[in-house]
Amino acid sequence: MHKPIQLNNISLSFPHKTCFVGFSTQVHYGERIGIMGINGSGKSSLLKMLQGNLEPSEGSLAIPQDMRTGHVPQVIQTHTASSIPISSGPGNALGNPSIEQLDSLSGGQRFHEALTTALAADPNVLLLDEPTNHLDRSNRTSLMRMLRAYRGTLMIVSHDVELLRCCVDTLWHIHQEQVHAFSGSYDDYLREMESEHHAIIQELRRLDAQKKELHKKRMKQQQQAAKRKAYGEKKYDGDKLALRSAQGRGQATSNKNNKRTSDEKKSILKKLSQIRLPETIKPKFFFPSDHKTTKTLVSISEGSIGYDKPLLSSITLSLSGRCRIAVTGDNGSGKSTLIKAILGDTQVAKSGNWHVPHPQQIGYLDQHYNTLNVGKTVMETIQTCAPNWQLGHIRQHLNDFLFRKNEEVHALISTLSGGEKARLSLACIAAGTPRLLILDEITNNLDLTTRNHVIQILREYPNALIVISHDEDFLKQINISRFYHMKEKRLFLTPLPI
Repeated sequence: MHKPIQLNNISLSFPHKTCFVGFSTQVHYGERIGIMGINGSGKSSLLKMLQGNLEPSEGSLAIPQDMRTGHVPQVIQTHTASSIPISSGPGNALGNPSIEQLDSLSGGQRFHEALTTALAADPNVLLLDEPTNHLDRSNRTSLMRMLRAYRGTLMIVSHDVELLRCCVDTLWHIHQEQVHAFSGSYDDYLREMESEHHAIIQELRRLDAQKKELHKKRMKQQQQAAKRKAYGEKKYDGDKLALRSAQGRGQATSNKNNKRTSDEKKSILKKLSQIRLPETIKPKFFFPSDHKTTKTLVSISEGSIGYDKPLLSSITLSLSGRCRIAVTGDNGSGKSTLIKAILGDTQVAKSGNWHVPHPQQIGYLDQHYNTLNVGKTVMETIQTCAPNWQLGHIRQHLNDFLFRKNEEVHALISTLSGGEKARLSLACIAAGTPRLLILDEITNNLDLTTRNHVIQILREYPNALIVISHDEDFLKQINISRFYHMKEKRLFLTPLPI
């Protein structure tokens, strides 16, 4: 048990941005909170505040003395182990696993070591930052089982829909510099957001109608003023003093009406500026001149792959036209090696009967966006993908993928967020649509907004897909038609998840 954690009007700001302001709440023992928001919104910093390692920019945070914190920060697979801190709350003395031990571990194994170490101090508050990144299906299931059984206070930063559905009952959504607290399940939250979305659309329609009515009213006022002026000039013909007096009264009435109309217009425009609908992507896909459709794109029979020794044997796999398949399996089972073999990587030894598209007809996208040249700008990247396009065509294409401002279009790849890199990578693929698109764990590290953008694009993608992912909700949303699972050095066709 622990006494309530008090958050009193806290704010988080940096020199270049404000994350959130004026958040007040209490966290009681046993609460299970999911923290959501776009990348860079302050989610991880909020966890650090709750751990006592970061002071809010404004306000105060009272951490009770009887609180014991276990904190597992986000484990990045490409970092060395020495960059992965494993933290505990005040008063806890934890021994970290040796750097030599962690250096040889995968991202999933590192997370397991970090979590085990954090739990060793028997914390009554557990803080986890994107815990399911890099976890295979088996480890995801084990983690969720453990979290459901955990009786202390749980706070999780996550974009993982399955995790949010099963392990939390309160959501903090950092959005537009506010932390919106919602009590209920993730599905309740989605219904609430859908209701708000519908209400916003209705309000936009109402305000638009008001705006049109206001324009008609203004035109009518101008017509009436012109009629009054003409009537006055006729009525007081030759009597300039009476005419000026009548015009003065008329002008006063007109000014009063104009001010009322102007105030109404300002009020409507202010309301319109404050209403924001989620941005949607409606991509257009462009096919190269030599694009051909064939019945079978990939055909592998009696195949094997490996390096010094076979990693996967007796591979049978076929993929045609617009088929969408998912490949799952434990970490290290050979998923990425299979992809490398299909892409023609000469370091992978393979045998058997292989029929695959030419590498130039395959689009490939991994979670680190390694296909992007960090020294180029967004504009230059699309120019490289589509050298014959005119500038206006490129700008429109980038606009479809939400790169709209000049500073966004001319930004260096090295300065982009993970979500922006994901959108740009898919914009490149759309500019010269490949016959086959291969995706390797691309939802890792994506916030929910970008995740939804990626889903929008992939739903529209017109050709064949091979997707490596442990995110079943994501796979369902992009309409995967067949599932393959790697186990015991074999590839098995499995039933679709319910």
